[in-house]
Amino acid sequence: MKNKNNPFKGDLNETLEEQKIQETEEESSKETLDESVEETPVSKQDDELQKKYDVLNQQYIRLAADFDNYRKRQAQEREDLLKYGAETSLTKMIEVLDNFERGIKSFDNISDCEQIKESFKLIYKQVTDTLSKLGLEEIKAEGEEFDPNFHEAVMQTPTDEMPENTVIAELRKGYKLGDKVLRPSMVNVASAS
Repeated sequence: MKNKNNPFKGDLNETLEEQKIQETEEESSKETLDESVEETPVSKQDDELQKKYDVLNQQYIRLAADFDNYRKRQAQEREDLLKYGAETSLTKMIEVLDNFERGIKSFDNISDCEQIKESFKLIYKQVTDTLSKLGLEEIKAEGEEFDPNFHEAVMQTPTDEMPENTVIAELRKGYKLGDKVLRPSMVNVASAS
């Protein structure tokens, strides 16, 4: 669209239009370059984050599997402990059982009651020794001060012979395993007269 009156006007318009087109193209190419420049770091970051996520996810899966295996192993060990926990104790008590059986067989040939008493005393000593080795302890009661943690008072007897709250008599022995009371001693306690 050249103007016939002004020879430079047409060229100027064309030049301006070409400049606008060029500027538009440059801007669009800059945007494309900017986008590609921006996409590259972002896509690298995405890739890095994805890799980190995959690594952490694999670690989590392994950890969850390890924990599940640990839980199952603990459950099996607990079950075995309940099932076979008394194995050591029973193995030691079998020897005592053997001696009881020998004693019963020997009763047919023994006519003296003193020999039977001695046999039972020996077996009783073996039982108490075996139980002591397993950790069973007798709770001392008679003559001791009453302790509700270890003694169960079933009677009170007024007396001046012993101090108040002292165990006069043990009616049933008490036992403990370590610090745990298995059965408290059943006792008669002195009270003020």
